[in-house]
Amino acid sequence: MNLAHPLQTLLLCSAIALALPAHAQQQDASAAPTSDALEQPVDNSAEDDFAALYGSPADTQASSMANPDPWEPYNRRVHRFNMAVDRSVARPLATTYVKVVPQFARTGVRNFFTNLRSPVTMVNQALQGRGNDAWDTLGRFLINTTVGVGGLFDPASADEVPKRSEDFGQTLGVWGWENSRYVELPFFGPRTVRDVVGMGGDMPLSPIRQIELDKARIGLQGLQLVDTRVQLMAVDGLRDSALDEYAMTRDAWLQRRSYQIQQDKRGGDDEYPTVPVDAMPMPDFGN
Repeated sequence: MNLAHPLQTLLLCSAIALALPAHAQQQDASAAPTSDALEQPVDNSAEDDFAALYGSPADTQASSMANPDPWEPYNRRVHRFNMAVDRSVARPLATTYVKVVPQFARTGVRNFFTNLRSPVTMVNQALQGRGNDAWDTLGRFLINTTVGVGGLFDPASADEVPKRSEDFGQTLGVWGWENSRYVELPFFGPRTVRDVVGMGGDMPLSPIRQIELDKARIGLQGLQLVDTRVQLMAVDGLRDSALDEYAMTRDAWLQRRSYQIQQDKRGGDDEYPTVPVDAMPMPDFGN
């Protein structure tokens, strides 16, 4: 039985479940206004997500979110768990990987996984109405897969074919869902409600997830996790010295996602991906 489709459904249902209670609470609170409530700014975060999922009931001018992190106590607990896993497992693995594996081999691994992201990027560029960029990404994928020996080498960059990275969370932002509440997921790390929904759209496009043999797929996903963690080693010192590591992670994530969406709206993006959703091992338990 393949878990990909149930996982997508679970992610979508979770996002909807997160949006609905907060929206209901806003309605209940508006039924009995108090003087304190009149003096305090209104948190429109729930309405932002609700309108993005179901459509706005009225034409109102979009406003920035007063509080992008209404679940901060929960998010901080998950962040502590993620950091414990990172410091005890992920960071030591990444450090050992850098010490043991030569630079040229690590570059080949990174090129390989970057190339495998091309279908996700290409489809999302097309969904954003950026046909020329989608053709560029398709050309890069074909060149690197063939001439580049399965993506281990990157001859497309030598030919000056642009390298870009897109995901469905960014596409939803381009379509109008810009403001979304922050949530940190166990193992997956920082996200927004919009990103959680987007994960369900990207998963079926991942070539790694199409591999039926569990050992091969999980092995590649594990290697991809290590490669992704190596790319994050450059900011370890900054994170370790931060007065509030959680706040720094949250603010950096929200600012980066906002920047990516604004870049997409202007017809350009950058080459640095978010943590890939297909890096999480999801085994099949029989067929």
